[in-house]
Amino acid sequence: MYILGINAFHGDSSACLLKDGRVICANEEERFRRIKHWAGFPSHAIKFCLEDAGISIDDLDYVTISRNPNANFSKKVLHTLKNRLGLKYIFDRLMNSKKVSSVKGQLATMFNVSESDIRAKIYNIEHHRSHIASSFFASKFKKSAILSIDGFGDFTSTMTAIGSDNKIEVLDSVNYPHSLGVFYTTVTQFLGFPNYGDEYKVMGLAPYGEAKYLKELSSIIEKTADGFFVLNEKYFKHFKEGVAMDWENGEPTVDSLYTKSWEELFWKSRKKGDTLEQFHIDLATSVQKLTEDLIFHMLTKLHEKTGLDTICITGGVAQNSVANGKILANTPFKNMYIPSAGHDAGTSIGSALYLYNHILGKKRMPEIKTAYFGRKVTEKEIISCLEKERVKYEKVEDDILFDRVSTRLKEGGVIGWFQGRAEFGPRALGNRSILVDPSRKDAKDLLNEKIKRRESFRPFSPSILEEYVKEYFIQNEEVPFMEKVIDIKKEKYSIIPAVTHVDGTGRLQSVNKEISPRYHRLISEFHKKTGIPILLNTSFNENEPIVNNPEEALNCFLRTKMDMLVMENIIIER
Repeated sequence: MYILGINAFHGDSSACLLKDGRVICANEEERFRRIKHWAGFPSHAIKFCLEDAGISIDDLDYVTISRNPNANFSKKVLHTLKNRLGLKYIFDRLMNSKKVSSVKGQLATMFNVSESDIRAKIYNIEHHRSHIASSFFASKFKKSAILSIDGFGDFTSTMTAIGSDNKIEVLDSVNYPHSLGVFYTTVTQFLGFPNYGDEYKVMGLAPYGEAKYLKELSSIIEKTADGFFVLNEKYFKHFKEGVAMDWENGEPTVDSLYTKSWEELFWKSRKKGDTLEQFHIDLATSVQKLTEDLIFHMLTKLHEKTGLDTICITGGVAQNSVANGKILANTPFKNMYIPSAGHDAGTSIGSALYLYNHILGKKRMPEIKTAYFGRKVTEKEIISCLEKERVKYEKVEDDILFDRVSTRLKEGGVIGWFQGRAEFGPRALGNRSILVDPSRKDAKDLLNEKIKRRESFRPFSPSILEEYVKEYFIQNEEVPFMEKVIDIKKEKYSIIPAVTHVDGTGRLQSVNKEISPRYHRLISEFHKKTGIPILLNTSFNENEPIVNNPEEALNCFLRTKMDMLVMENIIIER
């Protein structure tokens, strides 16, 4: 049985393919289109999935899309009438719903067939149920509480549930326009980070300040006795005007969400490029602290309702790795699972898993422990690319490869590391990565000068051999998807300064030998030479989506100041 799952006409468009309930491939459309957070119909990602599996559109049994225009329909109508939303907003929503409802037509056009020729049955799966399924059905838990939090989708921003074997029971939800995700996005915009998906910059800025503005923020969003929250509508445009979203040429944008009341409370907003003042930094700290408190509040109430010790978390807010790292210490839950793609791209997998498990009632598959579902290139493709560009290269055996690369890292080299299948999700996990020695105090400046050119306050991440986590981090946890920020032991700060954030934390990836054998071997070789079982790992890109093919990897290498590019067993050096 083949199920094609898609996230379409929404930010972070994506596609995945399930074969008999197992995810065999998945990819985000942005990797092909080269536009971050690409929205629209994921035609390239769909073609990739079918080609990767060696099947055609005729072989699909089902297609799922992680949107359901009929969900919460009466609430949508009531909200529209109550707030007299403008014709443009209503028209945009209707057109989007029409697109979401036309998946079979989109597929027919894409494959140049008639709709009647497509035998696959189409299922619209509500947005947050797709999120929830992407976490629970991917976990090892037979029974678990589940929390999904994001901006909004299908008129819902937050949903709680219980997962039991292959069924999900929704407990409660928070409906639009109340949204923790919208709150965080609004502050992100107010602080001068206007791009879709910029929230991680606020998270990275937060450790540099003090949480001085919790009282003021509590007048904007506050906890409720039922374990959720409520927004004060005078601070948000979307209550009366809706959220003006656009994705011209595939690039999603969101108009300003904050009202003048923010400036009455917090002075003037910061514009992109303006100097970051201490006030802005302290506001970022306050927002992060309040967001964490709200998440802990929701989870504590959810534990009280369910009595379960396991929690699955998903949704765009689940990408807040700082909050994730504090959950087990600040709530009654004892075990947690967060998928590699908790954001909207992951709903393609979630919608397919929801159909397979909850609707079709099939047997649960084992835990998803890997994120390597993307494209894998052949040696022939790599060599063809290099010879076409007349680039000198060497092909070496593994023993030579790992020795040379680890030595170059020890000597201070910046390495582009392109191996195996690409990662599904926003984080490079050692297959499409740029690597540096974490003991270099100048590594952050070096990377920003040579490649990244990004804000100085944003940290870089440590990839650590799984068996050494307890030696370097206070919490001894498996963190396979770089989904948590946790505390580094104080005595290790001076040993790995390049990956130790200003507050003594690191967003680690624990590297497992079975799941990531080549990456594990490289770190192990570096460990033998230096005594450090860690590499600084950042995504293989330069202000663009993560590289997806040899041409993109080579171009990034050539236009930056990387010292070495390694694609499978082929080495290019400067």
